[in-house]
Amino acid sequence: MKFFIDTANLKDIQEAYDLGVLDGVTTNPSLMAKEGIAGEENVNAHYKAICNIVDNNVSAEVIATDFEAMISEGKALADIDDKIVVKIPMIKDGVKAIKYLTSEGIRTNCTLVFSAGQALLAAKAGASYVSPFIGRLDDISFDGLQLIEQIVQIYDNYGFDTEVLAASIRHTMHLVQCAEIGSDVVTCPLNVITSLLNHPLTDKGLEQFLADHAKVNG
Repeated sequence: MKFFIDTANLKDIQEAYDLGVLDGVTTNPSLMAKEGIAGEENVNAHYKAICNIVDNNVSAEVIATDFEAMISEGKALADIDDKIVVKIPMIKDGVKAIKYLTSEGIRTNCTLVFSAGQALLAAKAGASYVSPFIGRLDDISFDGLQLIEQIVQIYDNYGFDTEVLAASIRHTMHLVQCAEIGSDVVTCPLNVITSLLNHPLTDKGLEQFLADHAKVNG
């Protein structure tokens, strides 16, 4: 399973990359705004800075919601770096844009997916990734993990190349359960990834090893 980090913070991206487990980055307008990045030139420069850190797979989201504008914006984003994956919303014109950009050899990530039907449309259009939002579904008392399982099953049934990118991951159990049910990718904040390191028995065992070493070696 691939690990993506969901942020526009360069320090967090670098830390995740240095950990040696990072496969990509997802961003959105809200994450850019959180870092105080505004204006097309500054946003594009920030995407380039992210691409300079990671090896591949930097999802950059379009702002437009109509077909022609999404195509124009998507091409401009793809021109920033070969690592860019153009993030397109799951709307009617978005599906059309995914089909067009895919035909042009531009990778796409269909975002804001909340149903298996939407995921099926995205795969039919040729999306490289589809992003179901687990946490937001949990917020409205729907099992987000069940949706991941449905999509994985459907894609397996028909051999779709689209990768399932589980988004809105809130905690480590989300991540582990996504791995269990076959999600191709998870994207989450840095703290969710680093939380996988933690277990009280690891801490206790290391403490004991060091204490025993100290006894023997003075």
